[in-house]
Amino acid sequence: MKYGLQMYSVRDLTEHDLRGALQQVAEMGYSFVEFAGFMGNSAEDVKNWLEEYGLQVSSTHTPLAELEDEVLDQTIAYHKVIGCKDIIIPYAKLETKEQIDAFVERVNTLLPKLQAEGISLHYHNHDCDFAPTPEGLVPEEELLARTSILLEVDPYWNFGAKQNPVEFIRQHKDRIHMIHLKDGMGDHTGKSLGQGVAPVKEVRQAAIELGFPMIVESEGLDPTGLEEVKRCIEFLKEEDAK
Repeated sequence: MKYGLQMYSVRDLTEHDLRGALQQVAEMGYSFVEFAGFMGNSAEDVKNWLEEYGLQVSSTHTPLAELEDEVLDQTIAYHKVIGCKDIIIPYAKLETKEQIDAFVERVNTLLPKLQAEGISLHYHNHDCDFAPTPEGLVPEEELLARTSILLEVDPYWNFGAKQNPVEFIRQHKDRIHMIHLKDGMGDHTGKSLGQGVAPVKEVRQAAIELGFPMIVESEGLDPTGLEEVKRCIEFLKEEDAK
């Protein structure tokens, strides 16, 4: 089984040595990566490092600021150089109807522009995306109903929002292209896979059955990002062997 890594998990290293981080996660057994910023490195350098260490790039977490009209062409060009066809909006503040309406409008403007360049647009959920606004709107439901944006489901945050993440994944399988694997204590306390209370094994099994790429995101830096993601890949290898 192949697994990817969200590079935010090793942010304590990537912030000063992205190349070294890529090398070490490849040596651990991760097959592909999802970037959370490039720390000032050129697209050509990143492309070369991916090739050097035998890694694929599944996607990037790209904030809305990098998808504004003034910089959109630069963002698209960078993704083309590194061979990335999937952009994930990692977070949006969607606490009111006004904020949801503005985000929906922006997404619907971006979608055809990115599609014309061969790039798909996704949204990565948090627990707050399932909390109703004062007007009674649920952000995730509004995005699903009013846009054709794809979903990168983070089942840990579904779990944190008191949802059944496996049911959500099965219900929305036609809008999902990739899944995060994350564990923790049901709040903002992150843990290595298998060391928290989230239904990681059930989510993994559902992702396998549905054919979704799985991307590890482990945020605790316990005691370092590399040590934490090493425990995660070891947990997954043990599950594979069962």
